[in-house]
Amino acid sequence: MRFAEMPILHGVFMEIAGTGVLLAGQSGLGKSELALDLISRGHRLIADDAPEFTRIARNTILGTCPDALQNFLEVRGLGILNIREMYGDEAVQSSQHLELIIKLRAGDQTSSKAEDRMQSPESKTGVLGVDIPTIVLPVAPNRNLAVLVEAATRSRSLSKRGYVASKDFSDRQKKLMQ
Repeated sequence: MRFAEMPILHGVFMEIAGTGVLLAGQSGLGKSELALDLISRGHRLIADDAPEFTRIARNTILGTCPDALQNFLEVRGLGILNIREMYGDEAVQSSQHLELIIKLRAGDQTSSKAEDRMQSPESKTGVLGVDIPTIVLPVAPNRNLAVLVEAATRSRSLSKRGYVASKDFSDRQKKLMQ
């Protein structure tokens, strides 16, 4: 196993509620604006656009920011922002384990069937041989993406501890039908 590989995955890498989350997706979908919204809600920027990832253990990927880009976030219409200078030391972090990828996708391309909405929308993305949980989040007008990303991150944290809301809901429904 080689630990020296450092691929760059394009997106914004953040710490959200203690979890390392990569916000990925096509250019122009609003990843940096979403990151700025999350920062204003108390979460931390690790790297914008070009986070570097290293496999540091069998199932652990560490994400960092190249020195030249540290603390900076580029937002269309505002230009380059120094997040540390604007929001203070608590708004940035140097590294974090990659635990979740949230891929932003234009429009609502998810299923609208009720039974499909009951299931976990999670898939996996391979990063340096480690499968990282991945959620596709449709970007559409009037969606509060910051709240949705926070909810997805917190839901993922709960599932790591063994609680899955859709299973709990289904179990309760089955109990009522007996």
